[in-house]
Amino acid sequence: FEMARDSLRRLMGAEKTSEIVFTKNATEGMNMVANGLGLGKGDKVLTSDKEHNSNVVPWHHLAKYKGINYQVVPAKDNYFFDLEALKEMIDSNTKLVSFVHTSNLDGNTNPAKDIIEICHDKGVKVMMDTAQSAPHKELNVVDLDVDFAAASAHKFCGPSGMGLLYGKYDELKELIPTYVGGSTVVSSSYEGYELLPPPSCFEAGLQDYAGAIGAGAAAEYVMGVGRDNISKHENKLNVQLTKELEGLDGLSIVGPDVSQRGGICSFNLEGWNPTDVAMHLDEKYNVAIRSGMHCVHSWFNSRGIDGTARASIYFYNNEQDVTAFTDAIKDTLSG
Repeated sequence: FEMARDSLRRLMGAEKTSEIVFTKNATEGMNMVANGLGLGKGDKVLTSDKEHNSNVVPWHHLAKYKGINYQVVPAKDNYFFDLEALKEMIDSNTKLVSFVHTSNLDGNTNPAKDIIEICHDKGVKVMMDTAQSAPHKELNVVDLDVDFAAASAHKFCGPSGMGLLYGKYDELKELIPTYVGGSTVVSSSYEGYELLPPPSCFEAGLQDYAGAIGAGAAAEYVMGVGRDNISKHENKLNVQLTKELEGLDGLSIVGPDVSQRGGICSFNLEGWNPTDVAMHLDEKYNVAIRSGMHCVHSWFNSRGIDGTARASIYFYNNEQDVTAFTDAIKDTLSG
């Protein structure tokens, strides 16, 4: 169990195993921070405008029940994080900036180090959603100097229902645990209780020991493959994929240039619902992709887009997979 924690520490680039908290997923980790900071009426939280619901709904929830001020930093040129807008929006009431490192919608990676430096210069804490970056690129939370970061094990070939929260140890000591009880205390009495230090104070009750060990093994496996190798492989295949799709009548790609999309290609076919595209590719060509709003409802709703079909490349994919996909798209459009 503790060996798995150390594997996850190395995956994130953390210094201490005590800075890694086992969670069910990135969503739970981000909620633990949202609810543990003691935010109240008037406290401001900023996010980017291309966030998973895990980094949108908790802030709406706190705005509704605690009166916090949740605001969104508008994008630059539709897809990119606007650092100047961030500088303008941070004020004395801003307590946290929480942003996605790599977008699951279009694969674009935000300038994390620049964002964190701007925030820290103004005394603002930072949380990062690394669910889509930790499995695909080298990550070092110490070098980035981020305060909190969350990830999900199933994104890096681990078991479902397992994740982690990284926090600087001094930040974790100040964070109020969301769940307490068994395994979180030194002792308790009729008059009070004494919490264990992090990470134990955040891991209430019996844990998913098999899941944690599986997550650790998956982390070792991905690190063994090498995330620099994974990133290069994904981009190479995405260049091949994009080259085949660009210029096809009736197909539009959602997102920036392929050089900035990692292994993601979100697209729409004219006259097709994205879910119908995914079902058609599955049933006729045995090609599996995702479809819908990818839990980034706020971005799609703000732009009046009903969603996208999304091809996602990982290290186990190869050129034959890409060709099977692009041939299926061409055949679909020709029909």
